[in-house]
Amino acid sequence: MPVTSPPPLVVAASLTAVEAVMMVGLGLLEVASLNSVRLTMGVTTAAFFVGAGVALAWCAWSLWRASRWARGPVVMAQLIVLGLAWNLWDGATKVLSLGLAVVALVVIAGLVHPASTELLED
Repeated sequence: MPVTSPPPLVVAASLTAVEAVMMVGLGLLEVASLNSVRLTMGVTTAAFFVGAGVALAWCAWSLWRASRWARGPVVMAQLIVLGLAWNLWDGATKVLSLGLAVVALVVIAGLVHPASTELLED
């Protein structure tokens, strides 16, 4: 019988999936901008973003299916996003920084919500 995930966990998993799609997109954009001067750096950067995006997508899917193991990697990813948001706060990237921080905090809140915790701990 399939498990019905509580809304906070569904929101967290959905936003994590959006983040995963964005990471894969960044990797593909990196591939599109490859040139011979920075070929090695471009290929490894693209591989990192695509790999991390696929891994995050797997975690999002696992959260949606209420697999408790996925919570840790997703929380870690959100802490990294919060650090990135902090780093981008100055200058013209303030709106991007705020958006990243809000998404990360909503995902973390969804993961630690009592209904999510109860489902993931059972």
